[in-house]
Formats: sequence, C-alpha cells, structure tokens
Amino acid sequence: MFTHIQLGARDLPRLAAFYDHVLEPLGLVRLPSERDGGPPDAIWHYPGRHWPLFVIQYPFNGLPATWGNGAQVSFMSPSRESIDDVWRRVMASGGVSEGPPGIRDCYGPDFYAAYCRDIEGNKLCFVHDSTIQLSFT
Repeated sequence: MFTHIQLGARDLPRLAAFYDHVLEPLGLVRLPSERDGGPPDAIWHYPGRHWPLFVIQYPFNGLPATWGNGAQVSFMSPSRESIDDVWRRVMASGGVSEGPPGIRDCYGPDFYAAYCRDIEGNKLCFVHDSTIQLSFT
C-alpha cells in the first residue's frame, strides 16, 4: 500500500532514540545511516525487507518540524502483548496517552489498539487484529 511513512524531526537524536526503544517489540530495526544529500534522517524496517520504511528526518525546507493535526501513523503489531510492551515503552519515554491498549470493537471484534503521541507530538497508533494477515518475518 505504501513504501514509507515519514515524519519531520526537531531533535533527531532524541527522537531516534525514542523510536529505537519503542519500535523494538514490533520487530523494526534501524538501518545504518547513509548520506543521500538530504537532511539527516533515521530509518526503520523489518529485517530482510527493503520496504516498507518508517523515516524521521529534519525537514528539507529547513523550517521546524511540526506534527500534523488529524495525521496519525499506525503500526501493525504482531500480538496484543507487543502493543502492551510498546505502550509501556512510550509512556516511560515521555510519550502522551491518547487511549491505552484495549479492544476497539467499533473497528472489529479483535481490533486491539493503543493510541499515543511521541515526544514531539506526532500521533501514533499500534494495532493487532487477527483478521489482518501480515507476515512479520
């Protein structure tokens, strides 16, 4: 459906450390940094796959990064337990709750999700639903 999701960063080292910690239970790992002529970035992927990517980067236009009102990045999670783990990591790392882990039956009987904001205000969602087929290997 998409190749990558990209968010702007105000403090790239701090935000990258946040995502290194938070995305680990989902099996996402950070790629080694490669300079491509653009601003510094940090990129995560599933080992053994090139796509999809999750990217944070200083904005190309040099203006400060801001969160998008109405924007949300949602991550598929391999299990409910991984969402609980991610949630604890987000809260312990300075993230803000937008809805703790739990069933959201308005989306489906097995739609287990948590909503939060990262340390720069970007809205995130972590979802597990056994009816959604996605390989995490």
